[in-house]
Amino acid sequence: MNIRHSREFFRWGLPLVFALAACLAHSTHAAQTRNFGTSRPGLSIPPGTILPARLNQSFSSKNTKPGQLLTARIMQDVPLPNGQKIPAGSKLIGEITAVQSSGNGTPPRIELRFDTLLVRRESIPVTTSLRALAGFMEVQAAQTPEFSPGFGTPSTWITTQQIGGDEVFGVAGPVTNQNMEHVGIGVYDGVLVHVRARPDSKCRGAWDEEDRLQALWVFSADACGVYGLDDVEIAHAGTTDPAGAIVLTTQGKDLKLRAGDALLLRAR
Repeated sequence: MNIRHSREFFRWGLPLVFALAACLAHSTHAAQTRNFGTSRPGLSIPPGTILPARLNQSFSSKNTKPGQLLTARIMQDVPLPNGQKIPAGSKLIGEITAVQSSGNGTPPRIELRFDTLLVRRESIPVTTSLRALAGFMEVQAAQTPEFSPGFGTPSTWITTQQIGGDEVFGVAGPVTNQNMEHVGIGVYDGVLVHVRARPDSKCRGAWDEEDRLQALWVFSADACGVYGLDDVEIAHAGTTDPAGAIVLTTQGKDLKLRAGDALLLRAR
């Protein structure tokens, strides 16, 4: 190519090449947009959905203030009726709304709420009530085999006991309550069970006519109340007005929850 032709190429040919490349890129982008560019549909969380979670930070009535941010990790994939799920690792976000320290004969008291579910980049408003609360030692015990497995026994066959008394006979094995009734199945990250209510408890079983399998992680199908946290009481679970307001009290000098404590919340 001589100098004259080279100049003509840079004057006319090169812009044409760039134009063709731009058109091709635009066409490719348009195809990708048609195939992959649709946004993921928003999750619909029906009332009655159980949300098993673990606290990410510690707090107490001595050192916490209203407005303090709280977060908790969803510990098991939560199946939803429409085929969607809340994946394990999603985050619940809430805050401390009121604090009362001990003094002048008044017991310590903390009011809190969890009202936002963060799933990947999607923020979903929720109203939750507290069904059960357990200390981190109870969580560890529920994940420890009841009996030492024999040599070569697969970990998925190990029997464990849930917080509240249910027995889990390994992954894909049955989950039975203390009356030896079959209430669900074991899965890799927890259990899927039909939620039940003991006659003497304040917690509901199935929500209205719905009785689907739900994710309860380390909790029993009828778990309700406080486990392994001495003197802590659920004064208001958030199931009645004011909905979503969870109030904890204690007869001790300080009301304290630790990172790793477990929460069994329920969407309203």
